Amino acid sequence: MAPPVNDEPSRSVGIKEIAAEAGISIGTVDRALHNRPGVNPKTRTRVLKIAESLGYKPNLAARNLKLNRRLRVAVHLPRHIASFFDPLREGIREAAASMHGVTVDLSFRTYPHLGEGDVKLLEEDLERELDGILITPGNPIRVESAIRRFNERGTAVVCVASDAPRTNRLASISVDASISGSIAAELLGRVLQTEGTVATITGDLNTFDHGEKLRGFAATLATMAPHLTLIPAIESHERAKEAYQVTLALLKRKPRPIGIYVNTANSIPVLRALEENGMCGRIRLITTDLFAELVPLIESGQILATLYQRPFTQGKLAFEALCRFLVEGVQPEPVTRLAPHIILRSNLPLFLERLPSKFDMNHDVAASV
Repeated sequence: MAPPVNDEPSRSVGIKEIAAEAGISIGTVDRALHNRPGVNPKTRTRVLKIAESLGYKPNLAARNLKLNRRLRVAVHLPRHIASFFDPLREGIREAAASMHGVTVDLSFRTYPHLGEGDVKLLEEDLERELDGILITPGNPIRVESAIRRFNERGTAVVCVASDAPRTNRLASISVDASISGSIAAELLGRVLQTEGTVATITGDLNTFDHGEKLRGFAATLATMAPHLTLIPAIESHERAKEAYQVTLALLKRKPRPIGIYVNTANSIPVLRALEENGMCGRIRLITTDLFAELVPLIESGQILATLYQRPFTQGKLAFEALCRFLVEGVQPEPVTRLAPHIILRSNLPLFLERLPSKFDMNHDVAASV
């Protein structure tokens, strides 16, 4: 027997019902549903969940308005370490070019070094009308106030390549830094069978990513390679000249380390110091990322391995997560961590097509010395 037909139209749910359920104004609900500025991300997420639970369906006119909107997104990245940040920018550009039905006004802002000049740019962009912003926080504490103020203005902040975990940023996309450090420690522990010391050369330990790599390295080394002793971390603050000088000082230590893990892409000055002192190949070395200067050293075995952080993918995923939130109201995972790729001599050919241009890297180093 066929079910009875209900000729009465179903009661439609509108903005008024959502506002009543949420206990907020109709204007706030309207801004949240249409991803307009001036709504706290938590409030926007709550409104979208209530709308879904009540069965709210926007009309075609509202849907078309959303699909033809214009997004204003700023990207703040350092100029230094072009071998990493240039591919990251390209990932963002490709994701922006793939947007359909949305016009993206994408502005790239640069500052000299990670953690140097970023706060000033953030303060400047607080005066602009922005829907979203992508940043790499050099020092989470120093950017906390700016991120909070962006959030209060309804501008979504996504961290890429590092994190500011105690802020109210929307999301963070990066390589799993702790796992990177753990992999480096396990590799060194397997090839270095005699007792000795190992060193880590990092950027700035105030940077979340750098600190996590060190923690992962230290923990794994202690459990899997107790015959190796880790000396205190050496900071180069992502400056080529400083990285060169601290490596020279490291080579004068007694006893000299038998292994080094460079956990940033700023490894060229370290390699230069090792080469000048005849230590290439005698000290087992693990580096980070991939660029032209590393290739012959990996092929010859002077570099044991390099841990590729997939910068293009990081940039692409960060931009996509931000735009899905702004356009569709999809709340991203608070933390997305990518698996690092281990590049050895045996699988190096698989990664050569991802190399940035050699000119960019040479220019980057020369400008920093």
